[in-house]
Amino acid sequence: MAKKARWADFPYADAKFDYTGAKLVKAWKKLHAGDAEPFPDEARVAGLLSAHPKLGKSAQAAEIATALADAWRAFHRGDFQEAYEAGLALGPIGTSVAIKAAGIHAVHLLDDDKAREQRFAELVKLAEAAVTALPNEANSHFRHAFALGRYSQCISIAKALTQGLAGKVKVSLDRAIELESRHAEAHTALGLYHAEVVSKVGGLIAGLTYGAKAATGEALLKRAIELTPESPIAHIEYGNGLMLLYGSRKEDQAAGEYEKATQLKPLDAMERLDIAFAASQIED
Repeated sequence: MAKKARWADFPYADAKFDYTGAKLVKAWKKLHAGDAEPFPDEARVAGLLSAHPKLGKSAQAAEIATALADAWRAFHRGDFQEAYEAGLALGPIGTSVAIKAAGIHAVHLLDDDKAREQRFAELVKLAEAAVTALPNEANSHFRHAFALGRYSQCISIAKALTQGLAGKVKVSLDRAIELESRHAEAHTALGLYHAEVVSKVGGLIAGLTYGAKAATGEALLKRAIELTPESPIAHIEYGNGLMLLYGSRKEDQAAGEYEKATQLKPLDAMERLDIAFAASQIED
């Protein structure tokens, strides 16, 4: 995805998420409770370069770490295009922040359906390269599942099923959780995988063909909340999963989860957008 026209700005100018300097280190654990992203300090980057020499020279570790931390700062304050471009410039080491920035922007701030489909199609390719370059990183696989799952939502159900996208998403999520058992967002996404498949093809076919089950989906979504009770997206997606699985029968419970999300304090721009979405679901 080459640099193009300016992306739509983060719309909440009053929401200031300042993680300059040491503030990022201090807040990192809470900011990344959901995706278990390791803090990008020099030791972390040096370890990646040592294990994967093709990604850069060990002497560059400090410089890369500084640039990567700055990319994450841009993401957290809502400068998604800056974060994407900075991550992209770092190659596979920056893919996690690049995909998260471009993906969250597309979900919340990209209104054109074709542009969103194209965005996620390109992010899938970027994620595939990261999986090849960094196969033992949980977020290589999680970002792949995220991009592929969002891309599949942009195309027809028939096309997605024909291409076997659901199965590929599940494989990547299973691998992410295998590598990082406390990856809350992967639990959420895998729970939604079960819920969406059951919703689309029915419980019997979902179980026999895709190994998807309503009970498993709900259990995974609940596990994500146990891991990250203060995460808006964990509550939102649990609500979404309940609607997919049970429809109007669980509408009140789903609304309760959206309400819980709106009561949380956002830690960054992504969470501010998530909370705004939850509020819109209640209003509807």
